[in-house]
Amino acid sequence: MLNVVRHALVRLVDFFNRINLIYGTISDYCTEQTCPTMSGGPRFEYLWADGDKYKKPTPLPAKEYISHLMDWIEMQINNQALFPCTSDLPFPKNFDRHCSKILARLHRVFVHVYIHHFQNVVTIAAEAHVNTCYKHFYYFVTEFDLVSQKELEPLAVMASKICKD
Repeated sequence: MLNVVRHALVRLVDFFNRINLIYGTISDYCTEQTCPTMSGGPRFEYLWADGDKYKKPTPLPAKEYISHLMDWIEMQINNQALFPCTSDLPFPKNFDRHCSKILARLHRVFVHVYIHHFQNVVTIAAEAHVNTCYKHFYYFVTEFDLVSQKELEPLAVMASKICKD
């Protein structure tokens, strides 16, 4: 069991780093003017809440939302109470819930990139890399039921095409 938990933690950190890199490649195109809200098209708007500075869900420009998200995830990963890095500290009982929340929020970055910036991804010839990263992410979160189908819905049609079994 502990090996499964550690594997999940390693995968989560890997996805965080890769998605952060993917967003970094197109972040110059994601401005307050081009992306005044964090969304995945007209049906999906994401509001930021971190329980600290933003106690209530708050609309933010995509760039600001993603900046807060990446900082928040980094704080979560570095929190020894949530993600212990030594074997003498136990993982919390709700570790899977923490991972699910982080992964669901990371999925929102994929949603935003695919829906609003995919042409930028194609322009820099990063389409294959982004698709491969998404496939790995999708297979992981669906295999272990870590992200709800509701969260996956904005990219469901695309996922059915590129993530065929």
